[in-house]
Amino acid sequence: MAPTDSTPAGDGRILVLAGGLSHERDVSLRSGRRVAEALRSTGAEVEVRDVDAGLIPELSANPPCCVVSMLHGETGEDGAIREVFDLLGLPYVGSLPASCRAAFDKPVAKAVVARAGISTPASVALPAETFRELGAAAVMQAITAKLGLPLIVKPAKSGSALGCSVVRTTDALPGAMVSAYAYGDTALVEQLIEGDEVAVPVIDTGDGPRALPIVQIKADGGVYDYSARYTAGSTEFVVPAKLADDVLTECARVAVAAHEALGLRDLSRSDLMIDAAGQVWFLEVNVAPGFTETSTVPLSINADGLELGEVCATLVAQAVRRKG
Repeated sequence: MAPTDSTPAGDGRILVLAGGLSHERDVSLRSGRRVAEALRSTGAEVEVRDVDAGLIPELSANPPCCVVSMLHGETGEDGAIREVFDLLGLPYVGSLPASCRAAFDKPVAKAVVARAGISTPASVALPAETFRELGAAAVMQAITAKLGLPLIVKPAKSGSALGCSVVRTTDALPGAMVSAYAYGDTALVEQLIEGDEVAVPVIDTGDGPRALPIVQIKADGGVYDYSARYTAGSTEFVVPAKLADDVLTECARVAVAAHEALGLRDLSRSDLMIDAAGQVWFLEVNVAPGFTETSTVPLSINADGLELGEVCATLVAQAVRRKG
């Protein structure tokens, strides 16, 4: 299905925000450049800008017709920057602040989708302070007794697999916890689901959310970590995924259901696992997915027969109409 409206929004300038101060700054800059180029290919006037103390005065004095935030990590995905857009009355592509906050906090997102009937691996969220005060050894023993092995440990609020570690032995758990705490105050310890990993973008251009072609991820080292995500050639992406039709249908259903349960809009990407029995498991959802040369969303858009620029322009036009 083609986008409903591929006309760039009005005659005004579109502002693409990229960079920021998160650990994902480089990825954000690459995503921003690609989105800007895609929008320009449709004839839109586009400015790419970083975030600094001059941003709000500039937006107030010379407001763009729409903002497209490609800020990744906490500074771009926790809803705060969108609160600022709302304060300034600026149209923007993407989900509302409250939905962003829920989606970016992995334990919260898992709880929300679980209430909607979506399967997600058993897990525990542990703030660093609790981990220290109760005694690391005792807490880790309780974790493995309850969740077993293998596990995956990740920061509760982070992206691009930064600070994530697979734990197959009890000896590896302490180091994994330290790695996760390096990127945030809370660690999510989750049962590791092994099988096929897929990314499922969900787009809504006015007719309701629908899943785009599913991307199957085959990382060379078996773990889709930061290097595997953003180093060209280190991961094989199969799109559309070569999985059974009933599994593909269920992956699409889960991604759309998660999008709706969290109250997201415009665009999201759900990361899922399919185990050996064909069970689909929700891991997390991203409200500002990457648009780099190795990112899954552009691959999925192309596999759907759509042009990246047309899709971006459609989402911009939709955001402007919401404001009007």
